[in-house]
Amino acid sequence: MKKIIYLLIAIIGIASCSDNLESLNENKKDPLSVPGEALFTSAQKSLVDLMVSTNVNRNIFRLVMQQWTETTYTDESNYDIVTRNIPQSQWDALYKDVLKDLDEASKVIEETPLLATDDPAQKANKLAIIEILNVYAYSVLVDTFGDVPYSEALDSDNLLPRYDDDAAIYRDLIARINTAIDQLNTSSASFGIQDNMYNGDVSKWLKFGNSLKLKMGITISDLSSEAALAQATIEDAATNVFESNEDNAALTYLSATPNTNPVYVDLTLSGRDDFVPTSTIVDQMQPRTYEILEDSNEDGVIDENDNETVVPGSVTYTDPRAKFYFDNNVDADESIAQTVYLGGTPGASNSYSDFTHISEKISKDPTLEGVIMDYAEVKFLLAEAAARGYVVPGTVETNYNDAIEASILYWGGTMDEAATHLARTEVAYATASGDWKEKIGTQKWIALYNRGYAAWNSWKLLDYPVLELPADPVSDTPVRYTYPIVEQTLNGSSYGAASAAIGGDLVTTKVFWDVN
Repeated sequence: MKKIIYLLIAIIGIASCSDNLESLNENKKDPLSVPGEALFTSAQKSLVDLMVSTNVNRNIFRLVMQQWTETTYTDESNYDIVTRNIPQSQWDALYKDVLKDLDEASKVIEETPLLATDDPAQKANKLAIIEILNVYAYSVLVDTFGDVPYSEALDSDNLLPRYDDDAAIYRDLIARINTAIDQLNTSSASFGIQDNMYNGDVSKWLKFGNSLKLKMGITISDLSSEAALAQATIEDAATNVFESNEDNAALTYLSATPNTNPVYVDLTLSGRDDFVPTSTIVDQMQPRTYEILEDSNEDGVIDENDNETVVPGSVTYTDPRAKFYFDNNVDADESIAQTVYLGGTPGASNSYSDFTHISEKISKDPTLEGVIMDYAEVKFLLAEAAARGYVVPGTVETNYNDAIEASILYWGGTMDEAATHLARTEVAYATASGDWKEKIGTQKWIALYNRGYAAWNSWKLLDYPVLELPADPVSDTPVRYTYPIVEQTLNGSSYGAASAAIGGDLVTTKVFWDVN
């Protein structure tokens, strides 16, 4: 009998030890579930980080738009997007780090029961704000790639999603943002401090939603097949958009990693002297005369056989934003009584020490806010809308002037500087060269300095400014990213159908709205 009792005690002891050992495998530090609000905060930061970054593995649009160029490794400045598989990085960031987290955030918030003291309108506001960011993220995917996975994109049981038609996606996104805007209630709260863009201010989100809607309407406005939708979208949104720089869609960054501005990480913390502004933008913002100093044959005649030395001469004028865009590290000629900026040649091996640097305001401030849409951009969109004949507040010229003024003031310039700048013959809408697309496209590109992705989409739509090819281009200026290589290998059937549908998986294949 004693043996039986001892045996039972031993069995119970072993079972108890087994339970204790299993408990050692439990990770008690990580939560079993994540609040939807935390997922929203994470997705919001991932989205802005991607759009702001200048990491050559993720975001090279400043280089493509010849706002910056490289000094050491010039592949990306010459439009090589494949060696580092840049499309894959953007694809993954948007689908995995942004859209998936937003999807989960929406599900968790939707499924979380309300307490008796909770405001149902606050929950509805949260879901609508998530939807606005969903629309923004998907529009970036379409604008970058064309046809992309959409209706089947976030189904974890479907590892081989089909690609939806890019025009059809856009139409659905416009419907979705209309619904999200209608669901916003400015009398109630939303995410509060978990929202690092607007601190939960629903009225700001309402303006952002309408500003994004305006942008999407303008984006499709060259399509005769979408004429009615474009007009309805633009005119419905135009009276409810950003009203000042205080409305800008911008993420607040902190002074300590990992919550600093990505440009600060990419340039300052990394200790990289890899980028300088290009001559393309520097010469546009600081026009100069040029002088031929000598003729190389020393025959007193300058002709096509000479290799004469040409040097920049007098500075004729400097855009007031130049001092905020560029550093003044280049030694000026003593005969020139103002700061001189010298831009590098796009795609060439530019010596970092010989050319103007990126300003410290941009490169060395970890707390510089990350902007994904601003008042200046919206004013340019309204100028475009007026030029296209839509009924919107203001004229082409007044919106154009307001946009340039807003850009100058945002960067730190004064009203007097803005007025002087707008009075310049080459800037004033009435006297600047070209048609409305050239006037708006050129000035919008300058205002979108440090926002390469937005500048790229504006350039695709307006075809200005005219960009010369870089020193050693691997292609014409890209108008889209090619699909990630992993899609070709793992989702080959869907990839093949999408590639055929858009006219070939090339950087020169235009997305559906880029028709000119």
